[in-house]
Amino acid sequence: MDRSPAALYLEDVAEQFRKYKVLAEQALAQVRDEDLFVTLDPESNSLAMLVQHMAGNLISRWTDFLTTDGEKPGRDRDSEFETRDGVTRESLLARWEEGWDRLFQALAGLREEDLTRTVFIRAEPHSVVKAIDRQLMHQAYHAGQIVFLAKHLASEHWKTLSVPRGKTREYNADMFGRK
Repeated sequence: MDRSPAALYLEDVAEQFRKYKVLAEQALAQVRDEDLFVTLDPESNSLAMLVQHMAGNLISRWTDFLTTDGEKPGRDRDSEFETRDGVTRESLLARWEEGWDRLFQALAGLREEDLTRTVFIRAEPHSVVKAIDRQLMHQAYHAGQIVFLAKHLASEHWKTLSVPRGKTREYNADMFGRK
């Protein structure tokens, strides 16, 4: 049975979010616990800050997604960029999972006809598609920062998350050989 473009979009966007989640998690797994709190300079974010921010953003945006503004009154965005005492890898990842769970539950609950509805983020109207795309770009942006920083911190211990340098031809030959 042919699926509508809307159904294909909802399926694809959930898959893309999962890819960025896994990418960031694979990067985070390669650093030591103490590296989660390292900043490269006073204006930089640590991995912990990025995780806190991404999770806080997801929780705010995707809690009651269709019915309330995506910037919840109780969210303290500024505190997401601060390192608090007692924060551990486990507490960071628990918050991370909470945020991603909110997103995936909300996406799973969307119907095709919801895509044309209007939602608000900081009182600004967005189509549901625009809000989803905005979130996907946000997650991709920060996932890239996580990979970059984790790769820097892991240094010579880094295990690539994509095609290894100097292995593109081999990778392509393998991929095209599977057809």
